[in-house]
Amino acid sequence: MQQVTDVFFDLDHTLWDFEKNSALTFQKILTENNVAIDIDRFLETYVPINLEYWRLFREEKISKKELRYQRLSKTFSTLQYEASDDLIHLLSEEYIAYLSSFNHLFEYTEELLSYLQKKYTLHVITNGFREVQQKKIHASGIQDYFKHIIDSESVHVKKPNPKIFHHALTLAQVAPENAVMIGDSFEADIIGALKVNMRVIHVDFDKKYNHLLCPIVHHLAEIEKYL
Repeated sequence: MQQVTDVFFDLDHTLWDFEKNSALTFQKILTENNVAIDIDRFLETYVPINLEYWRLFREEKISKKELRYQRLSKTFSTLQYEASDDLIHLLSEEYIAYLSSFNHLFEYTEELLSYLQKKYTLHVITNGFREVQQKKIHASGIQDYFKHIIDSESVHVKKPNPKIFHHALTLAQVAPENAVMIGDSFEADIIGALKVNMRVIHVDFDKKYNHLLCPIVHHLAEIEKYL
């Protein structure tokens, strides 16, 4: 990673523990709205459905509004739980409202950011919703590590679209060969960044991948070996 001056991070599933914070949010809003579903059973159904709808959203096949509604609607339908449209809309709004109130970061996040900040300029590139991502970053206390936070809503395209990476590089005033992208998504972060000739590090906490495209790390502390 010689000649690297700037490091770009994905946020969810890379630094910010999305699944843990999401689970705590659902536990809160389902309980408060008297939705009589076991939380573990709900999450077991919801998590893969949410990932599928995010894929559709990333591919521009559904809107933000459809994503927020359909992922809950399909979950309740799969669980054979009768949920009214009013309840689904309410839960959708409350989920977004409360999600950033839980701020668990992955182990070693702040230590890594502190280490890297002394050597590089740090940024975020995220496909998440602008208002939610800003709240997550500020509420978890990591906002001061980053010079630029680039979100897909502001750029009007999502990773892996090359436009969002080009926008980020232009904003940071850095050439792709002097920048590294660190993220968990093979398609959005790794393939997307490689297509614009950025360097990449793949964060794979679940040890699902085995490829030779770039370094793969299973813990954030391992990144220090490369940067």
